Amino acid sequence: MIQLSNKHAFEFVAASGALAFDGRGWPWEWPLRWIGILKPRDFTIVIKSLTLRPRRGNLRWYSPFRCVRLIKNGALNAVGLTNPGIEEWIEKIYPRISKSDLNVVASIAGENLQDNLEMAIRLRDCTALKALEINASCPNSAGELQSNAQTVIDTCKAVRAQVPFPVWVKLTCTQDYVGIAKALEGVVEAISINSVPWAIAYPGRPSPLARFGGGGVSGKVAQDFTWKMVRELSAQTKIPVIGAGVWDFEDIEKLFSLGAKAIAFGSIFLRYPWRPSRFVKKWGKRVP
Repeated sequence: MIQLSNKHAFEFVAASGALAFDGRGWPWEWPLRWIGILKPRDFTIVIKSLTLRPRRGNLRWYSPFRCVRLIKNGALNAVGLTNPGIEEWIEKIYPRISKSDLNVVASIAGENLQDNLEMAIRLRDCTALKALEINASCPNSAGELQSNAQTVIDTCKAVRAQVPFPVWVKLTCTQDYVGIAKALEGVVEAISINSVPWAIAYPGRPSPLARFGGGGVSGKVAQDFTWKMVRELSAQTKIPVIGAGVWDFEDIEKLFSLGAKAIAFGSIFLRYPWRPSRFVKKWGKRVP
């Protein structure tokens, strides 16, 4: 379990974007919430990443799966940071969160340090947030953080100095994640794990989403990469790691055995949106 503050500790996470921008889920998930088989209160919820200005990206509400593919034992997505921008989110969406009893973490994905710092400053008064995630590794979007480890480190330090709540950073397997983590001990409170670029997971094979840049692979099919990150980060840094890639119930125990301090559910919500709440309930019965 990860202790973010005296008032909030968590063991299970709905990964960034799994439950939309307010934690209640995407419209196609609402019926499952209404009948009680998808329960947002089971998780600390990371919203879909925000950018400084609105970004159209590749997601279209009338055709949500044009930039997503369900593949064997996982998912491929090239959403491309579609979002309303930080100002609209604060003005129109955050008030719903502040009036709810959900545990919500904001996620920001600026192209550089200044973008992230500006967003963090604007979020300072959003005191209902439990933490702030810096998405430094979106596989579907270019940016200085994706390619420069020192920029990730500098950004996290700058943001941490400006916000009143805990900060964590989201990394991927193509970055110097151990080096970044070691440099951020005492700065960030947790590390989350992003999807794996298609070209890394399937070298030499054309992506079904090539027209959108290839996309990121997640789920069981990405475990060789994401679980390696969990194992190495847990062994080489003191920062708590949020394990990723859960597909089956047994994966929870495996991730904890690798050193994860909390578990994130991501692409499993796409194929089996009822499983995360079912797994949490089953785990609660198993562990006193």
